[in-house]
Amino acid sequence: MKKVLHWIDEYLEEVLLVAALAAMAVIMGIQVFSRYVLSASLSWSEELTRYIFIWAGFLSVSYCTKKCISIKIEQFVALFPRRGKAVFKVVNHTLELILFFYLIPFAWKYLMSAVANGQTSPAMGIPMYYVQAAPLVGFILCAVRVLQRWIIEWRVVLGKGEK
Repeated sequence: MKKVLHWIDEYLEEVLLVAALAAMAVIMGIQVFSRYVLSASLSWSEELTRYIFIWAGFLSVSYCTKKCISIKIEQFVALFPRRGKAVFKVVNHTLELILFFYLIPFAWKYLMSAVANGQTSPAMGIPMYYVQAAPLVGFILCAVRVLQRWIIEWRVVLGKGEK
């Protein structure tokens, strides 16, 4: 069980993002083949690719959070020693946590409204709440990843952890 949790912690976003990219490439490849070789367009391919892209977008935010990949200015923070940098990162991660904890209830309400109205997608007929669950899942994953980074940086601030 511990190995499974470790694998999920290390590779969840990467595997899902690679699978999403591969699925989008295959689906659009089939669409191009069908349209130009078979002269028959698929009605569902662009819709499904769009929905996978939406999921990939929200998952990529979690991936970037986990890897500390973001647009940032490091010059000022780089002037400080390791513990000083960690203090700035703790403050930054605290603000990020506040943001994601603020967004999660809105994403939940958005998902519940989609469940309540029962809307389905036009071409495929799938419930739209499958697509509209992406923000909720993405924000929860981001909050977990930011919390992980926050704990790591807090340990550095306290002098208990190595970076």
